[in-house]
Amino acid sequence: MKIQEMLITVLEILAVVLALAGILILIVIAIHFVRSIIQSRPKVIEKMANDKDVAREGVTFNDIFMFMIAVPLVLLWVGFAGFVIILGGPALLIIKDALDVWKQEQAEKTAFYKQKAQAVIDYNDAAQKQAQMIEAKAQEHEHKKK
Repeated sequence: MKIQEMLITVLEILAVVLALAGILILIVIAIHFVRSIIQSRPKVIEKMANDKDVAREGVTFNDIFMFMIAVPLVLLWVGFAGFVIILGGPALLIIKDALDVWKQEQAEKTAFYKQKAQAVIDYNDAAQKQAQMIEAKAQEHEHKKK
């Protein structure tokens, strides 16, 4: 059992490390993605001919919202899902083993209580027979005296 517990602990530690590594990789990818978008935006504002109302291209509120809220939220969700998936396999095995041990323990308890109940029934039966035998002997002895 010690080796099995040690292996489970090692698997849990490995799962946590791999989940953290996955989150770190996602963060690095996100940083690279943000840098590439920032570098690819036009540095020189070109005005379109005959259009005075065209706004300059640049970072809009939606861009900021996406990179400050939506992208980290999605990355955290993906990281959490990866963490759950990585830990889900060993956790499922651990839970299954725990349930198997509990079922075996309950079966042993049930068998013990069946034997105990049978022993109590046998003891009561023997005690009743002995009491009847003692009473019958006592009656027999009294009849012989008379």
